[in-house]
Amino acid sequence: MQEAYIVAGFRTAVTRAKRGGFRFVRPDDLAVDVIGHLLKSVPQLDPVRVEDLIVGNAVPEAEQGLQVGRMIAVRALPKTTAGVTVNRYCGSGVETIAIATAKIRAGMADCIIAGGTESMSLVPTVGWRTTLNYEVAKNTPDYYIGMGLTAEAVAKEYGISREAQDEFAYHSHRKAAFAIDNGYFKEGICPISVTEVYVNEKGKRAERQYIVDTDEGVRRDTTIEGLASLKPVFAAGGSVTAGNSSQTSDGAAFVVVMSERMVKELGLTPIARMVTCTSVGVEPRIMGIGPVAAIPKALKLAGMNLQDINLFELNEAFAAQSVAVIKQVGLNPDVVNINGGAIALGHPLGCSGAKLSIQLLHDLKRTGGQYGMVTACIGGGQGIAAIYERLN
Repeated sequence: MQEAYIVAGFRTAVTRAKRGGFRFVRPDDLAVDVIGHLLKSVPQLDPVRVEDLIVGNAVPEAEQGLQVGRMIAVRALPKTTAGVTVNRYCGSGVETIAIATAKIRAGMADCIIAGGTESMSLVPTVGWRTTLNYEVAKNTPDYYIGMGLTAEAVAKEYGISREAQDEFAYHSHRKAAFAIDNGYFKEGICPISVTEVYVNEKGKRAERQYIVDTDEGVRRDTTIEGLASLKPVFAAGGSVTAGNSSQTSDGAAFVVVMSERMVKELGLTPIARMVTCTSVGVEPRIMGIGPVAAIPKALKLAGMNLQDINLFELNEAFAAQSVAVIKQVGLNPDVVNINGGAIALGHPLGCSGAKLSIQLLHDLKRTGGQYGMVTACIGGGQGIAAIYERLN
């Protein structure tokens, strides 16, 4: 078996859905820009040698439809490069890297670009025409529970107080603001030039251009008192609020995964490898607990212990499930989301897994760590966990 290596990775900044810098930007356009930047960072790689593009997307319709993976490949790469779309909801972006790694290790390819893109500005979370299945609604109705109510269920079942959720959310913003101020994300972000067409004060067509290169979601004025004043948004008498939930967002992120043979041929120095990745199923009613099942399975597959992992990126779908996962698994909070998470920085669904992977690899390099894990809960009752080894 040949090893598969990550040789480069970039992401966009993550912007606020419907209000941020990418609110009018198509997700396939974001992906094309990131992939172009990615290819420029590896000049030794002739784009014609990229065999496949694997794109994670959680709601593949409308601007994200028509097999968006291939649509992106046609524009960003030679016509000979295939393209496919993968949907494992919030785990899509890391699932694509796992697929690329597995194919290369199996000898089925030498070079694949993998990642994800999502516009929550342009495409609603449940799509434009959701049609429920009567048998599912009758026999397994928990599958259709809204994500906010699953967070309420986790909070109740695992005894996560409103105060604990708000404190977690506060620290997410505080850590994210510190990371941005210190430039921790800069190296991994591909600046995106946006041209916005609008009607000016004279009623005429006009254009303005701006660069998006900084994550937008951080609320620097967040306080514990301010969070405590927010009302529950999903259940009467509940504890889950807009302030302790992840933000809806737009963004894209991709990595180049390459065989050991090609790495040596091109004289490249790989930055990391995916050690293993696994997905599990859990009760849809408490989907936020997914990482509790996925993390130990990933560690077992890798022959590792919890203490072997230097840093964790736990996708903060909700503070309730994040706190529950940390407690149930026994994670050291000091090495979890050291730069904040989705509550402060946003959660562009199908992009998030790849975005967190890129962020993790930069943090491992900056802190001198060797192993890191990306883990997330997944709508419908799943969990995913991937272990990376930093090599450079």
